[in-house]
Amino acid sequence: MIRLLAATLIAALPAAAQETFMVPMRDGVRLATDVYFPTKNGVRLEGKFPAILERTPYNKAGAGRSWAAFYASHGYVCVAQDTRGRYASEGIWHMMTDDPRDGYDTAAWIVKQPWSDASIGTIGTSYTGGTQHALALADPPGLKAMVPVDALANAGYFGTRNGGAFELRQFNWIFTLAAPSGSRAARDPVTRAVLEEAAKHVREYIQNLPLRKGLTPIRLAPEYEDWLVFVMSHAENDSYWKQPGLNVVDNVEKYKDVPVYLVGGWYDSWGLQTTMSYMALAKNKKGPVKMILGPWIHGQHTRSAHGQVDFGPAAAIDGLEFRLRWYDRWLKNAANGAENDAPVKLFVMGGGSEAKAAEGRHLHGGVWRDEREWPLARTRFTPYYLQADGSLTSEKPLEASSRTSYDFDPQDPVPAVGGNISSANGILLQGAWDQKCGEHVWNCKNSLPLSARRDVLVFETPPLTADVEVTGPIDVKLWASSSALDTDFTAKLIDVHPPTADFPAGIDMNIEDGIIRARFRNSIEKAELMKPGEVYEFTIHMYPTSNLFKAGHRIRIDISSSNFPRFDVNPNTGEPLNGNRRMMVATNTIYHDAAHPSHVILPIVK
Repeated sequence: MIRLLAATLIAALPAAAQETFMVPMRDGVRLATDVYFPTKNGVRLEGKFPAILERTPYNKAGAGRSWAAFYASHGYVCVAQDTRGRYASEGIWHMMTDDPRDGYDTAAWIVKQPWSDASIGTIGTSYTGGTQHALALADPPGLKAMVPVDALANAGYFGTRNGGAFELRQFNWIFTLAAPSGSRAARDPVTRAVLEEAAKHVREYIQNLPLRKGLTPIRLAPEYEDWLVFVMSHAENDSYWKQPGLNVVDNVEKYKDVPVYLVGGWYDSWGLQTTMSYMALAKNKKGPVKMILGPWIHGQHTRSAHGQVDFGPAAAIDGLEFRLRWYDRWLKNAANGAENDAPVKLFVMGGGSEAKAAEGRHLHGGVWRDEREWPLARTRFTPYYLQADGSLTSEKPLEASSRTSYDFDPQDPVPAVGGNISSANGILLQGAWDQKCGEHVWNCKNSLPLSARRDVLVFETPPLTADVEVTGPIDVKLWASSSALDTDFTAKLIDVHPPTADFPAGIDMNIEDGIIRARFRNSIEKAELMKPGEVYEFTIHMYPTSNLFKAGHRIRIDISSSNFPRFDVNPNTGEPLNGNRRMMVATNTIYHDAAHPSHVILPIVK
């Protein structure tokens, strides 16, 4: 409903006067740029105005159908630009690494224009949130305010490589979107048809990894193939991943000190990176730096229902008005009090009626709350220990020796059912889902709960006697061994809802998940294979969350070794990443005794 109203509002606005420019960069490459001007009675207004800039790989023409008319009607010049090598822009695309320079050159062009008052705000979600960060890292002229939403950032830590594993949504993005739409290759209709046909078979391609250069149709878009093969093979968090454009936290000293409002979601693919960016910027910049975290999936902060869950109408925000208040404060010096807002605004999921709502969703509910910092200062980071009987308790295990083993077959990985997903089209479900297989999950072979699998270890509390709020970052500490030189360990936090009249089987609702590739157990900057049978300590960093586990619910941790196709599957052979020719079954063992107290650290808030 909110999206429909926003679209209706934009359609009713007066059309903005539009001009298109080919803006030269310092190396002579020209980037296609649409400029929308405020109008009155159909006539372009004269004068100097602040600008709002979006640099996008998704076709600058979309600005005219989404945000440009709205902000032009409020007295802004709106600038939408195709990034290098995309759609109408010249040059060769590289993932984010040209965007600091190109962003700087674009800002320098804007402030020299006769219509510019030399003030620039930025807009954009996902990749275009990343181009905002890239711009700020170049310290450009005119930049005065930013609103990065679900922004690509810190990609070597999480988001592209995750605990050393590879997020297959990036494979999906290249195969189904980036290469067949807007690439240089796609400008030829014959080549585009070949790439579009390959996109239809992306499920088959990810089931037949690794990806080898020159052996799939993606070779027809060589810069996209080059990047994908490189990042699938290159997990070490080295200088490539730490360069401006791909990373905020390691370049924070270069980041221009301007007001920044970060927007993220508990089920967004870049949610953890949003909190990482906030902590780095809030600590080092005057800003002001603020952050809002909702119960949203990627790019969907104007909706309140995601996956199989309805969080209530208050969960959605009006994205256009939300940004307008920020721009008006910092680009027009409006006395609207935006600077006085709480530094952190978060949505605590849960507490709803849990009745059945539209489209069969359950009403999980939730409330907004203002906070002063992240993580919250009053957090009690509380270990809950994995026990031999499958329970999860705050008491350390006492057994002298206790372990659970399972066989991990990379040819039969655990299906991913929801989670922190973007670029999901065709291969993944986004958001909160009952952890149960079925026809809605393409790589499921049955309709059973994931907990019924032999390779999923379940540890859960007794029914809670009181509400428990979990808000903050979550780590899982495992002591484990394997029969293999390399394998993966995964963890998933689940809110187990008891049976009700509307949901007589109950609901196993995923909250967050994570992974660690064993060769990166000591450092994501250096790979070290294991010795089969030796016990090692592993840390799995889950994404942050805020969820109220109601009395009568259970808190559950599932441990396994795959979550496909959220992450690529480890072949267990120890061969080079994206270079394996073999797969083997690994016997993996989780230890839960006095000497090896495997546990999850829950951020409990009262």
